[in-house]
Amino acid sequence: MPVSDFQAVLGLEVHAQLLTRTKIFCGCPTTFGGEPNTHVCPVCLGMPGVLPVLSGQVVEFAVLTGLALGCTIREKSVFARKNYFYPDLPKGYQISQYEAPICEGGGLTITVDGREKHVRLTRIHMEEDAGKNLHDVSADGSSGVDLNRAGVPLLEIVSEPDLRSADEAVEYLKALRSILLTLGVNDGNLEEGSFRCDANVSVMRKGATRYGTRAEIKNMNSFRHLRQAVEFEVRRQVELVEAGQPVVQETRLFDPDRGETRSMRSKEDAHDYRYFPEPDLPPVLVPAAQVARLRAALPELPRARAARYVAALGLPPGDAAILVADRATADFFDATVTLRGGGPEAARKAANWLNGEVARLVNETGLAAGAWRLTPAHLARVLELLDGGAISGAGAKAVVEEVFRSGADPAAVVQARGLAQVSDAGAIEAVVDRVLAAAPAEVERHRSGKKDLTGFFVGQVMKALKGQGNPAVVNALLKQKLGGG
Repeated sequence: MPVSDFQAVLGLEVHAQLLTRTKIFCGCPTTFGGEPNTHVCPVCLGMPGVLPVLSGQVVEFAVLTGLALGCTIREKSVFARKNYFYPDLPKGYQISQYEAPICEGGGLTITVDGREKHVRLTRIHMEEDAGKNLHDVSADGSSGVDLNRAGVPLLEIVSEPDLRSADEAVEYLKALRSILLTLGVNDGNLEEGSFRCDANVSVMRKGATRYGTRAEIKNMNSFRHLRQAVEFEVRRQVELVEAGQPVVQETRLFDPDRGETRSMRSKEDAHDYRYFPEPDLPPVLVPAAQVARLRAALPELPRARAARYVAALGLPPGDAAILVADRATADFFDATVTLRGGGPEAARKAANWLNGEVARLVNETGLAAGAWRLTPAHLARVLELLDGGAISGAGAKAVVEEVFRSGADPAAVVQARGLAQVSDAGAIEAVVDRVLAAAPAEVERHRSGKKDLTGFFVGQVMKALKGQGNPAVVNALLKQKLGGG
């Protein structure tokens, strides 16, 4: 029986590191990197006699996220100890939430292949991160442990098993990342692991109502790896079912080099962790007034912003979706459009450049919008020069790239690099006349019906003008002198 006769059933558990300056229960910094075991103190190392103190910023970020995702905010939530033993967990337990998480329910809507789907959430809870095991760090091949990350605040966002394909899983993860970026609670950095997910994957025959046994794939930190891992795991489980073999409930790791998942350990259930309320932390109280204040502070969320771009500015849905994926990019777009006078035409041109040439430079440099040397005023000025005929499309690309890298004034770049476009009809006409005079045979063939020679004449004129002739003026003059075509 082929894979197409089976239905994948997926749920994601997303771990999002919160953008606080200090850890969840102590004052140690949360900055990425640093020498191993330098961002630590007795509290995050779990030394005897120390007491954790909850960061109020973590609670506010959790509530803000829950409100954005339509969750019910618990007025009273409780921390718990999740007990397990691993080298990167110095206390021998993780402070998390279990029976009484701060947020419950909610969900988000995604669009896949033009079809909308609502994905329900189970819960959002606060917890501390573990450290990181470092392998092959010494000459003898032994491993080490870096506890800089231990105690970094996390939100774990758990979905219901509503996803049915790798495409849906990736789109869900992208949509969630975009919301967290818009809220300013997470930096969305998958490479550094500050935004990562576990995927629970099972399969069932199409038409069945009972879910199959799930396997959990841990710690995926790229959209591509998530897609590959899910697709491989679905195939693996289908093959087991077809062969009459059981799918084992277990935790698996994805090997990106081999493109496959492999068994890590048997999957624990809640009772294996021996959860019990954290005795060193009181319940977290979130009064209604605090919830109301944070609700009023919610920014325009990506889906609503994209809908506004489509309805009010006439952008294609795909272009709008790309812009709102990152709040800083969307803010850049808004500022550029405002400087250009607003309206659909200004919006379309700004979107084309941001999703085209600027996106290419971002992919090449890896710079987030906040780190660009290019500003909305710069881009607006380039578009003004382009619309006014002062520079060509190729010249505009050269200017944008130079300004993106250096922050120089666009007009100064045009002058320094000799990118000014020749639009003077008299100057261009003189060149056109010389080109036509130098190619009488081609002129005669064109007038006899060989209209594809128009491109030859345009090329010769542009070559003589060193690529700086205004194409519209060049084409108009050639049409006039050659008699059409």
